[in-house]
Amino acid sequence: MLQFDIMFWLPIIVVIILVAILVIILPMIRVLKEYERAVIFRLGRAVPGVKGPGVIILIPILDKMTKIDLREQFFEIEHQRCITTDNAPVDIDLLIYHRVVNPRDSVLRIKDFSGAALGISQTTLRALVGDITLDDVLSKREYINSLLREKLDESTETWGVKVTKVEIREILPPAAVNEAMIKQMSSERSRRAMVIEAAGQREAAVVVAEGEKQSAILKAEGAKQSAILRAEGEALALQKVFEIARKVDEKTMTLQYLRTLESLGASPSTKWVVPLEFTQLVEPVRKFLSKAK
Repeated sequence: MLQFDIMFWLPIIVVIILVAILVIILPMIRVLKEYERAVIFRLGRAVPGVKGPGVIILIPILDKMTKIDLREQFFEIEHQRCITTDNAPVDIDLLIYHRVVNPRDSVLRIKDFSGAALGISQTTLRALVGDITLDDVLSKREYINSLLREKLDESTETWGVKVTKVEIREILPPAAVNEAMIKQMSSERSRRAMVIEAAGQREAAVVVAEGEKQSAILKAEGAKQSAILRAEGEALALQKVFEIARKVDEKTMTLQYLRTLESLGASPSTKWVVPLEFTQLVEPVRKFLSKAK
């Protein structure tokens, strides 16, 4: 009977022991992901170094773990009212990106990084905007981002956190300034349109003038060639006449003059113009008539 009771209770006892062991061992085993690190506190004191990633073993009751995420994170500052150096109020909305570079310092040296960084960001932003004009705030956004990141990084370096990026998401100037900017933008666009139109008209005038110049050059070149050809034709004609005239004898010239006189006699004009050479041309005729007698 006693043997039967032991055999009955033995499996139950084994199960109870296994469950107790699991209850004790499971809290000791922790698995950290690739982007996670752990700072271990043993009896309230920080254990040197940082644990992870992978499997880590904790001593029950003695060890307590604080897990740190190494991934880049961000927090938002919404509509922070700032006053520029020319007394213009602006609302600035920005994002601040950061990541943990020293998990041990981020646990031991700061309790709430986001809250602390938020306060530093607000005061730094107000001080930075207070030193520049409204025009610079609107036009030098990248400069403000870079300078604000540097100042925040200097403050958060001792906390084991690095500010990687600061991005101004929105800048809201006063309503009157916004209306003036819209009018200025409209005037600038009108000015650019007039400049483009004037440039187009100038280019068109240059093209027209160039065309007229080329046309005048072509006309002058044509007239020049025409005059040259006309002069060459007249020169050839005169040369031909001169060659023919050299072959004409005195009798032929005399007959030509007599024909001319016959034409003059048939004319109704009462005045005759006789060349001086006429007497010399008539001399051969006179001699011919005297021989005939």
